[in-house]
Amino acid sequence: MNSMAKVYATLVRKGEKTIDQVPEKLMAEVRRILNQESEKVD
Repeated sequence: MNSMAKVYATLVRKGEKTIDQVPEKLMAEVRRILNQESEKVD
């Protein structure tokens, strides 16, 4: 797992960044991380 993707996922989750502000090269992994986290909550 890319550590920068983890950082961006955390920032998106906290509302400090939007998914549109995530660099394109990290977008897929950030989405995957956020989806995994949401599955844990459901």
